[in-house]
Amino acid sequence: MESPSARTLGNSLADDCGNGNGNGNGNGNGNTTMMPHGIYHERQTRHLCGLHALNNLFQGPDTFSKSELDDYCTTLTPRNWLNPHRSWIGWGNYDVNVIMYALQQRNCEAVWFDRRRDPHCLNLSAIFGFILNVPAQMSLGYYIPLPFQMRHWLALRRLNGSYYNLDSKLREPKCLGTEQEFLEFLRTQLQLDHELFLVLNEVQADSKDAKTQQRWLLPQFRD
Repeated sequence: MESPSARTLGNSLADDCGNGNGNGNGNGNGNTTMMPHGIYHERQTRHLCGLHALNNLFQGPDTFSKSELDDYCTTLTPRNWLNPHRSWIGWGNYDVNVIMYALQQRNCEAVWFDRRRDPHCLNLSAIFGFILNVPAQMSLGYYIPLPFQMRHWLALRRLNGSYYNLDSKLREPKCLGTEQEFLEFLRTQLQLDHELFLVLNEVQADSKDAKTQQRWLLPQFRD
């Protein structure tokens, strides 16, 4: 599920944000890396970008497993054969319903961000992390494009004081820089056919007033 967008998201970004940037060390699992500055990064296997995005977002290899996400598919639609929330051959390709349900199991919620809005309206301090969904061109090998697209999930998060692109298609995490640089990055992505989801920690039931409901927005942009 190689995505031209996913391949190039980090290519023009700075490789170092002052925290050190090395080649990383394998942790015993062939598709995972723990960077020298403590950033966990799972790399792509099969069509499991949704799984990798979630584990990269929460910075842990055991946050979710493939079997757990498969169970969520069955919970959402109780049938194993041709389940609409995943690949029929069992290689992943989880849809947005699975991602949102998985986040709920970790006391988080996903809020879809209207890409017509300027991301500078975001209250970054209230947002745990971000998940982008981008088009992924399918091909036979590397040279023969197929006449349809799939979608690719990737995580973005602030770590060690800087924002990082944790896309599982990248060899290692890519530093996106400061808050202002990150917001410009988001603006560029939203101008493309990319969907952005804000990941928020759930609030207490007695705190869910109108302002809390829109806590991901700066006060001047709330309804």
